Amino acid sequence: MKRFFRALTAPLLASTLVAGSIPLPIGNAQAQESVSPRIAQVPQTPDQVVECELLIVGGGLAGTATAYESLMMGHTVCMTELTDWVGGQISSQGTTALDESREQRRQLFYSRGYKELRDRVERKYGKLNPGGCWVSASCFLPADANAILMEMLAEAEREGGGELKWFPNTVVKDLSLSTDGTQIEEVVAIRHSPAPGTEPLNTDFLSEIIEDAYTYDDSARLAKEIIQFVPAGIELERMENAPDSKVDWFVVEATETGELIALADVPYELGLDPRSPLNPSSPVQERDPYCTQGFTYTFAMERTAEPQTYDIPEFYSTYAPYYSWERERDSLKTAQDHFDFVFTYRRLWNASPQTEAKISGVPRPGVGDISMQNWTWGNDYRPGTEQDNLILTEDQLAASGQLEPGGWLGGLRTDTLRKGEENAIGFFYWLTTGTTDSQIDESWKEPEPYNRYLQGLDSPMNTAHGLSKYPYIREARRIIGRPAYGYENGFMISEVDFSWNDFTAEFYQENLDEGTYTSLRRYLAGLGTVDTFAPDADPNTFPIRARSRLYPDTVGIAQYAIDFHPCMAEYPAEAPGNIERPGVRQAHGQAYPAQIPLRAMIPQRVDNMLVASKSIAASYSAAAAYRVHSFEWSVGAAAAHSIDFSLRNGVLPYELVDDLPSYEPLLDQLRTELQSSGNPVQFPNTSIFNEDWGNWRPW
Repeated sequence: MKRFFRALTAPLLASTLVAGSIPLPIGNAQAQESVSPRIAQVPQTPDQVVECELLIVGGGLAGTATAYESLMMGHTVCMTELTDWVGGQISSQGTTALDESREQRRQLFYSRGYKELRDRVERKYGKLNPGGCWVSASCFLPADANAILMEMLAEAEREGGGELKWFPNTVVKDLSLSTDGTQIEEVVAIRHSPAPGTEPLNTDFLSEIIEDAYTYDDSARLAKEIIQFVPAGIELERMENAPDSKVDWFVVEATETGELIALADVPYELGLDPRSPLNPSSPVQERDPYCTQGFTYTFAMERTAEPQTYDIPEFYSTYAPYYSWERERDSLKTAQDHFDFVFTYRRLWNASPQTEAKISGVPRPGVGDISMQNWTWGNDYRPGTEQDNLILTEDQLAASGQLEPGGWLGGLRTDTLRKGEENAIGFFYWLTTGTTDSQIDESWKEPEPYNRYLQGLDSPMNTAHGLSKYPYIREARRIIGRPAYGYENGFMISEVDFSWNDFTAEFYQENLDEGTYTSLRRYLAGLGTVDTFAPDADPNTFPIRARSRLYPDTVGIAQYAIDFHPCMAEYPAEAPGNIERPGVRQAHGQAYPAQIPLRAMIPQRVDNMLVASKSIAASYSAAAAYRVHSFEWSVGAAAAHSIDFSLRNGVLPYELVDDLPSYEPLLDQLRTELQSSGNPVQFPNTSIFNEDWGNWRPW
């Protein structure tokens, strides 16, 4: 371990970036106009040409769910993933503590594949929560999540007669659009492997190899294979009465940061939305694309019988001013209480579940217990300025040449990835050795040496350095949906669509002008909306619906609280005395059961791409709830069935919703098929007339 920390403190690779300063524009009706075609630039003949009916870019939970359902329906599916594990949040990102709402879990009201995942976890361990964590009903080991999901995909392939072409360690480099810009015609990717005589993959930090992975040429570290993905030609003859298809294939955006929507040049948003009647809790009047939710490199640690010692990382002093237990809690009286509270929060393996001593109602840590760390004032890294934002804006991408053919390098600021890695490693040192606290009385922090940092290719994270293979990403680029009735600037799910907040607090009357406040209260009036247009009507007397917005095109379900890990106010994020960006948590809180409208998955311009990840059309506040495990599965299932339905009926996804609010008979058929396949599109007893939703609080 001492050797590890000496090696760890060597300078990590960094890259420079010319940062833009112009905020990303909000979408508008003109954005739907066609653009010049993009032609992929490949420097040589591809090493492999692969045919697909569906190409899924990103093997996280949304991509895995899309593949699972598509295989069950007999399709030829290609799926790429930057890492070598499927599952994203619950595997390569290490967050194997399922974020679930209370009542949804009690009723087991989930997509069929997500329920199968939970069942298999329980069968694997003999219990659903082998970690005995208290943040979730289920905490388990990342490698097992990958293995379970791969088994599910193999069984779906056998049962449905589909074919999975799986491409791990593969990134999308470029794509070609049709002459009118409405279809993706081919996608070029790069698969990497260790160069001869070098260490296995998962030895390097991601920041050390990510730009190399996106480069065509072999390097001293990585050997490359260039893969060209092209349409297979849909085998519609296997489907009864199938009309001619309007597309040759579909491409699914399931990356963690919205890479394809940047490459395809479809309108999108990033960061804080301007305050409006639909997002009234926003702290800004103008868009701020740099303040996104924090990202987290998770790691695992084990309780030991003997004390461990570690050399201080050379970068520790840079990040030490940031770390904290976060706030005082009445139930925690000692420094040991604070440590045990955090250790058991996301404990993945409980070696001694019968321990009588309790903290937060669960057994205190025992020798052999393994905990995964994902802590806001710990290994969360929360940059929020144009100097250090992780996900590059459109202007920054253009300035750095990444939007040029062949120029794509993943769309992230590599130096910020490196700092996130250092911050996470420093947090472990703080947990076990530190004696300071940035937010509360320092007397609460004492060394805790009986803990081992777990690293190596046989460790829970399956990396030599011990960090997750990829950081947990809470927020991505988010598409702006197509202009529609009531959404002239493009469809978007907003805060007021499902927040439990009644917006009657003084904040809203004090910070919204009269017209905006009236529009907000009118939007919330539900069945009483007509009466709000009476002359001299007082907005404070308008009724307030006690439910979420119901969409006629709902194709999936989601429920979690609006939960923020806000960016920090100043640069750098770890600066002594830095604070969270004021006002970002204003929307934080309970949320009603929500729906996934098909319109939120359809980008502008490109007809054969669907979004099945955190990049759906949602505001910053809405995305803070639409980012958890069961949502990702539900939106992936919706994408699979929408694509299958489109192919069988010779209709494009946008044509299923382009006449709303008028009745769309084909849309109803799709929703019926999703329901009958075990993928619910709405919560029980959902109706505009039912406002008895009191049992559905997520926490």
